[in-house]
Amino acid sequence: MTDEPIWLRPERAATGRPAERSRAEITAAALAVADRGGPDAVSMRGVAEELGTGPASLYRYVTGRDDLLDLMVDATAAEYRLAAPTGDAALDLADLAEQALAIMLRHPWLPELVLTRPVLGPGTVAVLDHVLLILDGYPGPAKLEVFALLNAITATFALGEIAASKRAGHAAAYLAYVAASGERPRVTELMAELAETDAGGRRRERLRELIGNLVDSLPTSAQ
Repeated sequence: MTDEPIWLRPERAATGRPAERSRAEITAAALAVADRGGPDAVSMRGVAEELGTGPASLYRYVTGRDDLLDLMVDATAAEYRLAAPTGDAALDLADLAEQALAIMLRHPWLPELVLTRPVLGPGTVAVLDHVLLILDGYPGPAKLEVFALLNAITATFALGEIAASKRAGHAAAYLAYVAASGERPRVTELMAELAETDAGGRRRERLRELIGNLVDSLPTSAQ
């Protein structure tokens, strides 16, 4: 075990047989395991089985599960499309937040890791650099706060959507039953309103509002 980030270490141990795997292959295998079974399914043994090799062979490339999790989180940053800033910081950050939300929903294990074990590797540093570019002209500490809050807000939204989707079927079935009975007219009215609205659209509009408020709260100078 080492406290040194994996990206500051050689891709494989200096001793042993010649390299058979790349760090990218190991990361892709870990992502596949997590996407199927969640973060708890990620282990040296599970990733080795995904690669068709033995767990011991992976220790030439990573020191353990923590390295795998760091590689996984950082790898998802490659899914962003980092377009040139428009000059409207709120608009550009909202676009980044929506991309982050979509990435987290594709990888349901990701929001929890973003909140509990933030990672800065090559991919996530590229996203940080893009945020710094968007916020050019604002003081440095504020830029770092925005980056951290952007991740936290988006991860929280993603966790909410994931939890809602898991329980939506049960809740909707019973609410539909109550609404159809006519015994709770206010519930019946609510269900009718919800049927005419786009829940996902409302959530994304709220996300944009929060990002806009965040940018409005930023100091315009270091003084």
